[in-house]
Amino acid sequence: MLSVPRTGRSGQNPVNLGLERRSLALIAQRTLKNVVRATGVGLHSGDTVYLTMRPAPENHGIQFKRVDLDPPALIRATADSVSQTTLSTCLSSPDGATVSTVEHLLSALSGLGIDNVLVECNAPELPIMDGSASPFVFLIQSAGVREQTAPREYLRITHIIDVEDDGKTARLEPYNGFRISFSIDFDHPVVDRGACKTVVDVDEASFVREVSRARTFGFMRDLDYLKANNLARGGSMANAIVVGEDRILNDDGLRQNDEFVKHKVLDALGDLYLAGRPIIGHYSGSRSGHALNNKLLRKLLSDPSHYEVVSFENAADCPIPVQPIAETDA
Repeated sequence: MLSVPRTGRSGQNPVNLGLERRSLALIAQRTLKNVVRATGVGLHSGDTVYLTMRPAPENHGIQFKRVDLDPPALIRATADSVSQTTLSTCLSSPDGATVSTVEHLLSALSGLGIDNVLVECNAPELPIMDGSASPFVFLIQSAGVREQTAPREYLRITHIIDVEDDGKTARLEPYNGFRISFSIDFDHPVVDRGACKTVVDVDEASFVREVSRARTFGFMRDLDYLKANNLARGGSMANAIVVGEDRILNDDGLRQNDEFVKHKVLDALGDLYLAGRPIIGHYSGSRSGHALNNKLLRKLLSDPSHYEVVSFENAADCPIPVQPIAETDA
């Protein structure tokens, strides 16, 4: 496998950065082709939230902009921006501006290979949409994808890193691809014991097919606690799986038999994208959540010996399949 460190492009010929690149070669960064907008409800506030995603330049990364603040505040999507993890991932800027419930959008951006985007919102949380990443996938696909010039950089895991808290575990280890393994343990009659574990080799196709439509879920038994703590005021069966004492309360039931554990994969994928680059490695989680995922990322990034930064001059050398951009989207 040919890979090059971020400090070099290994003789790449700059004249080959047009349409030829799709068949040749360089795995380049990607952004949106057009601006796209959406409106939805905030899961915890219950307020209407307006969201706009804009194309961004190379090496911009993913940034959120709170346009309701004066002056507007920029919040970077990085592991060290995570300030709170109760029921969602919340990011903060150095001056204290926050944006929460970012994990589903980040999961969609990761799954579809978007490196650079500016996400504007008028509230301290993103809209929950239908509780999955699928509406964000639709928005990104509607906007179109544009390939840029700079190479995409990956974090290749070189050593095992793991964290544990109260019987919950999260781990990253070397793997020639991007694999997510997850297991859950809910003592509830509607949770199929045979659908509590899953393994997904993540690329764009598998993300859209297996992961993106899995919705967040909650138990009716926890509703009083959530209301008492001013949480999930916008939650409903339109944006979550609601689990009663002995059945799923949603009229349409589950979208897939393993939707519970697949949603945990979706969340983990969003949390891991806060590394700032796509990961080449194997993540495994057992009952892990946003807090432990962030603890794992911080441990990973605290020691450069845990990983190496690589890019690929030949798409065939990349262990994670990258779907070419259609000619009509160029």
